[in-house]
Amino acid sequence: MKPILFVLTLGVCMAGFCPSLSAQEKKPAEATTFIQVEEMPEFPGGEAALRDFLVKNITYPEQARKDTIQGKVYVTFVVDATGKVVEPKVIRGVHPLLDQEALRVTERMPAWKPGKQKGVPVRVSYTLPVMFSLK
Repeated sequence: MKPILFVLTLGVCMAGFCPSLSAQEKKPAEATTFIQVEEMPEFPGGEAALRDFLVKNITYPEQARKDTIQGKVYVTFVVDATGKVVEPKVIRGVHPLLDQEALRVTERMPAWKPGKQKGVPVRVSYTLPVMFSLK
């Protein structure tokens, strides 16, 4: 008897009469973060301008320079629907000194041209490799 009751309850929830489940499934469009969209976000001036921004704004940590610490730090962040860079975090670091510097510079980026899906600005996740080299 219990299995039948369970199936009936599940059937009712699946038909949309279970408010706790249907509320979880409905996510506001502005809260959705895309990975790939029709128009990807763009740094003002394009990729060359992004490289220039990084070169001009990164300060190689002195202790990292002394210890010859080098490598590529991967920072991920979201470009929101207004173009603002939010939620930056290191997803693959090299050393805490370099990781902190990559985050610092990412947090100071100007607003990007937001990504668009079906012509509407949306939140898009973006991963940026930041190379630290002493050459």
